Amino acid sequence: MVHAPAPGPPPGATRGGDPPARTLPTTGDPVLATRFSVPAVPATFVRRARLARLLGDAVRKPLILVNGPAGAGKTLCVADWLAQDPLPWPTAWLTLERGDAAPGLFWSYVLEALRHHGVPLPREIGSPARADAVDRAMLARLAAYLQGRTEPVLLVLDEFDRADAREVADQLEFVLRHAGDGLRLLLVSRTEPLLPLHRRRAADEIADIRAADLAFTARETALLLARHGLGAGHEAALLLTRRTEGWAAGVRLCALAMGQSHDPCAFLADFEAGHSAVADFLLGEVLAGQPDETQELLLRTSILDRVHPDLADALTGRGEAARILAGLERANAFVTSVGHSWYRLHPLFAEILRVHLGARHPGIEQDLHRTTARWLSEAGQLDAALGHAAAAGDWEFAAGRFIDGLGIGQLFTGLDTQRLDDVLSRMPPHVRGQAPDMIRAARSLARYDVGPGLAHLRRAEQAEQAEQAARAAGSAAPGGHRGDRAPDRVAVRLSLALLRVTAGGLLGSADTAEAAAVEAEAFGNALPPEQLRRHPELPALLLTSLGAAELWAGRLDTATEALSAAAGTADLPVTVSPRHEALGRIAMIDFLRGWPARAETAARAAIAVAEQGGLPPARRSGVAHLVLAAVAVDRDELDAARAGLCRAAASPGARHDPVVISGIALLNSRLLLAHGDPQGSLRALSGADDRSPVGVRSPWVRARLALAAAAAHLAQGRPRDALAALERADPTATGTPECALLAARARLAVGDAAAAAGILDALDTPDSVARDPSDRSEGPTITVRTLLARAEAAERAADAVTARDLAVRALDAARPERLRRPFLEAGPWLARALRGHPVPDDPWLPPAIVGRRPGAAPDGARPVVVEPLSDREYEVLRCVAQMKSTEEVAEELFLSVNTVKSHLKSIFRKLCATRRGEAVRRARELDLL
Repeated sequence: MVHAPAPGPPPGATRGGDPPARTLPTTGDPVLATRFSVPAVPATFVRRARLARLLGDAVRKPLILVNGPAGAGKTLCVADWLAQDPLPWPTAWLTLERGDAAPGLFWSYVLEALRHHGVPLPREIGSPARADAVDRAMLARLAAYLQGRTEPVLLVLDEFDRADAREVADQLEFVLRHAGDGLRLLLVSRTEPLLPLHRRRAADEIADIRAADLAFTARETALLLARHGLGAGHEAALLLTRRTEGWAAGVRLCALAMGQSHDPCAFLADFEAGHSAVADFLLGEVLAGQPDETQELLLRTSILDRVHPDLADALTGRGEAARILAGLERANAFVTSVGHSWYRLHPLFAEILRVHLGARHPGIEQDLHRTTARWLSEAGQLDAALGHAAAAGDWEFAAGRFIDGLGIGQLFTGLDTQRLDDVLSRMPPHVRGQAPDMIRAARSLARYDVGPGLAHLRRAEQAEQAEQAARAAGSAAPGGHRGDRAPDRVAVRLSLALLRVTAGGLLGSADTAEAAAVEAEAFGNALPPEQLRRHPELPALLLTSLGAAELWAGRLDTATEALSAAAGTADLPVTVSPRHEALGRIAMIDFLRGWPARAETAARAAIAVAEQGGLPPARRSGVAHLVLAAVAVDRDELDAARAGLCRAAASPGARHDPVVISGIALLNSRLLLAHGDPQGSLRALSGADDRSPVGVRSPWVRARLALAAAAAHLAQGRPRDALAALERADPTATGTPECALLAARARLAVGDAAAAAGILDALDTPDSVARDPSDRSEGPTITVRTLLARAEAAERAADAVTARDLAVRALDAARPERLRRPFLEAGPWLARALRGHPVPDDPWLPPAIVGRRPGAAPDGARPVVVEPLSDREYEVLRCVAQMKSTEEVAEELFLSVNTVKSHLKSIFRKLCATRRGEAVRRARELDLL
């Protein structure tokens, strides 16, 4: 987990000797580090040796459950045992809260708890990138680390019922199972966890400490009463134990109330057990016994998860909260200090207080939430403020402060994305204004819902134009409704610019993205540097969207610059998504330029960033897998290519991203052509489109479409159709080296050697391929195809020496990249050109392209066929493998039916087969197909 700097203390916070809180980047709450602290045992606590013995025996098992209802004394029991009988190996404590059922958030805190308590987790384990999902690979790395330890770790998860979702339970069981002896898991929970307990109980791998074990005995109750200064005697202790059934909180509540009663025994006689009776008791005996100012403070702060004295004063309008809260904490009156001047009300007590608050002050909750939202906002806790503003229905304030706080980027990336989106999704449609429109635009664009996103963005921009015009005329309104302070115009305009760049990236509009990026840079420079440093996701998102737009427009140099800068931003959870996206598109650019090894490296780096950052598959771009599949096709690794294509097709980009949509169609076309199905290859191109959602054309997509169609026609022996496909594309598309090379090959096929020579003479043929990663020229793929095209021209001109020299140079250039497809697509002339030249028997070289046909044995080895197949026989065999009839084979290869039959007889003889199916099967066994 990456740590962000802790925000400054809220107004009124003390700066005593407490160490600074170590904070997580998910909420920015300065007291989150207290969740890793083992709770302190109060002075009135009764240590029960029998429970300590149970826990000491239980820790020998992998899983320990301390299970009981609220107030059963579970937490303090475990905390006291750890304090009195410390284990000889590390113990990590984590107290869970509402909302921790989100898997990413849950595992973020688990990892931080382990580190907080001195368990040195390797950096390679990674951390989740989003609150609602976690990568199974990260869990596997964590389990492997724990399993390899020489001593176990005890992980205590207090209040586990707050995070006990099915997905979290399954993941926890996975880690526990694979960690072996390296992990002991102690769950403190109100409910039976969703883990497969029956299997562990059958294997004797679980220890249970349940409500019956936690219940107070009469003797223990008597000790507790004595600790409170009550000499009520054995009878009173027995009666209290029976009435409360040993429920620890009930015993303690009654002890407190008895201390205020003139007749403790009479009080016990009137006490009625049950939840409603406990509520009546709390309100009538504990709350009513407090001074009016204390009652009012407790009631008004019951809406809070945590209470700060200054916040309590803001809710009560008084100035005595610090004294009252400290007194309640000292008296153990259901108020607990959590450090750094913050307190927490007992949840059950707070719940009952909220009910009573509604009865005593109907309708006051909204006002309290509104006041809380403003206080938290001023204290810098914007995320917490947002929730209270939403609860108050104060959406204009919530939206305004969210925009002022530069929160817009968090709707696109980060652990808190889903939680923020859930809160803001409750904003009613009737709430209007610039900030609400900006939030709606961001939520739509984050879901690739471009139409509504642009509509909301246009309204927000029109509001900004009106604001600027009013300011120029000197009539701008000063405040708005953002807590009686003017909106931060720089933050507003920076957020608008970010949204425009994002829209430009989705629409493929480079001009729009570039103009907005210039504005965003200017507005970012106008902000205090510290404010911008708190939001590293903003530059990462801006650069990635800019690079995406430049890529679609074919401006590969500027796209590379922007994407490289995005990939180099800080390695933080909030930047995982844009860094993953940027690296994937860098890989695409490298592939388009003909650098397959570089493309593969960048694509694998993109996938590694996603895995280590815990980015869920639903948020991963399909670009990286698309590039890996395209590289695999060039290397004739067709199974790997098909697997990569399937992964890309399962990504969100396959539904929304024009690069991925067109790339999938183009790659499918290439795969079908590689499998010998040119007609299917042409049909697959119908799924590609060189237009973005707003009609912006991509020159390189258009060029690739023309190239794929022409290659399919050329494979069918129709060079004129190939030329027509290239000519139908616009000049900027056909001006690429690959299109020119294919045009030259088609000209050669129709016998127009002069036109082919003219095309080839206009292309450079480098003697060597640069290996400098900064080189942006055409790479080895282009070099190899250029050399092969020149070799084919020389072979057709009967210049065998030149043809062989160029073909050998092509092999030398292709070897480091393991390129095969250019040679397999070259045609029969290549084998003739290389005949007699000794070619190393490298694994990457297909047998068909060296000086022997497939199936011919290396020197000194036993032949695997009676006689090598001729070029024409090999072509007939490939057609037969595609289930084509004799007539279809004759039509495709421009042969007579009788000639095809003669070739089939020869194939059967050479492969020792008697039927078509047997010949195809034998050929596949010999790696001929």
